[in-house]
Amino acid sequence: MTLQQEIVGNAMQMAVVNLQPGQTVYCEAGKFLFKTVNVTMETRLSGPSNGGQPQGGGGGMGGMLRQAMGTAMQVGQRMLAGESMAFQYFSAQGGEGTVGFAGVLPGEMRALELDGTRAWFAEKDAFVAAESTVDFGIAFQGGRTGMSGGEGFILEKFTGRGTVIIAGAGNFIDLNPADFGGRIEVDTGCVVAFEEGIQYGVQRVGGLNRQGIMNAVFGGEGLSLATLEGNGRVILQSLTIESLANALRKAQGGDKQGPTGGLFSTNAG
Repeated sequence: MTLQQEIVGNAMQMAVVNLQPGQTVYCEAGKFLFKTVNVTMETRLSGPSNGGQPQGGGGGMGGMLRQAMGTAMQVGQRMLAGESMAFQYFSAQGGEGTVGFAGVLPGEMRALELDGTRAWFAEKDAFVAAESTVDFGIAFQGGRTGMSGGEGFILEKFTGRGTVIIAGAGNFIDLNPADFGGRIEVDTGCVVAFEEGIQYGVQRVGGLNRQGIMNAVFGGEGLSLATLEGNGRVILQSLTIESLANALRKAQGGDKQGPTGGLFSTNAG
């Protein structure tokens, strides 16, 4: 059953979801806005990797122990990634119901349709809500790719079938690296989401020479850029959280970036 949803608004969009009887949608804690009275709300630590439903106690005490250990591992992964510990689940009772969700920054939202053949990856905090048939996971990236750029990165991963709703800052643009020679380089804070099959890495900006140092110190990008390679959809955002935070600090008279920006900028308040 396709999730009926509509994304409304401009500068700060929201998703209005119409739930049919028996249909369940879940969101990260803090993304819920409103619901009709016939929509039930339940907060759980257990993740939606089993359709959002608690596992049965099959196997007696052993089954209960496995369930508890699985839940603890999911919660531990989400905490390590800086995500919310719990999810909120919404189901309509006795007829069609409505529930609203939104992101936490001024910007756009997007509904992605998963058909079970390709996963989607998103930056931390991009997830807003999804059908219970969509599995939410954490993908820890790094190794040679991450270390070559001086950093690793953590992504949200969505698999299964159904609708998942994500949010970002500013305006979105959809690109395919295959249309630009197979590879694009972007500010690390501009990546919102991309399809499975896209290779996501981090690389240094230039070498350790005069121009590389100029890019890092005066260019405002620091030492690294994100690289996206392959053939598939990529969603970028026009506003980064760091640039928004810098603008707010500057407006409050607490700008610490100075004339150089980039490498010498600081997030101290």
